[in-house]
Amino acid sequence: MVVKSQIKLIKSLQQKKYRTEHRMFVAEGIKTVRELLRSNFELYKIYLTDSNLLQNQTHQWELISESELKLMSSLKNPNGVLGVFYLPEAMPVDFTDWLVVLDGINDPGNLGTIIRLCDWFGIHHIVCSPNTVDCFNPKVLQATMGSISRVNVVYRDLPDFLSNVQAPIYGAFMHGDTICNKQVSQTGILVMGNEAKGISKEVEVLVDEKISIPQFGKETTESLNVATATAILLHEIRRDRMANLTRT
Repeated sequence: MVVKSQIKLIKSLQQKKYRTEHRMFVAEGIKTVRELLRSNFELYKIYLTDSNLLQNQTHQWELISESELKLMSSLKNPNGVLGVFYLPEAMPVDFTDWLVVLDGINDPGNLGTIIRLCDWFGIHHIVCSPNTVDCFNPKVLQATMGSISRVNVVYRDLPDFLSNVQAPIYGAFMHGDTICNKQVSQTGILVMGNEAKGISKEVEVLVDEKISIPQFGKETTESLNVATATAILLHEIRRDRMANLTRT
């Protein structure tokens, strides 16, 4: 039986201030927990409602009831596995490849999806503004499907960070030059802005090239979701790089 103090601690980790205070976070679901166990993330403990859910695991785990899991979980319907891990130390940002910069992304689902997209396209570093949602928010982690273990996410003052980089900076705007007609550099920075306001004025002045996704539908169509736009732009960036490699 899990003691009340443990349940209280785990429940508190749904809030950023307690994640920061205790230097821990919660991950739920078999897929996400397995991915984190394969990574360099340090485990505190795993809680299971069925010992068969994570077979062949030698890590520290505790069998709990479904009612106890519901008290810990942030999900309406917990799926049997909850892991508590220690927050990792952020790694230095590597500029030898493309990286993504996020300016004020508020929606946890959007951030989680962008992390997963970066993992898919081989982008290993994301730099976020301080007002971007915390990457260890439980909803963000759910959306990453374990990709958080392979993408380094750091939080920086963006004007200061971008003022000191040598790589070309590309910003996503509604009325930028279409990405389809542009040959991008082999390395660079892709800046994506807030869901409602886009890229902030402080960051916009540091952008070298404004890019956009061509629109084929009616002008009254709502703008693309930021995660969807990120997927399209990363595809074009990687396709252009592959074409350059083929030519050489």
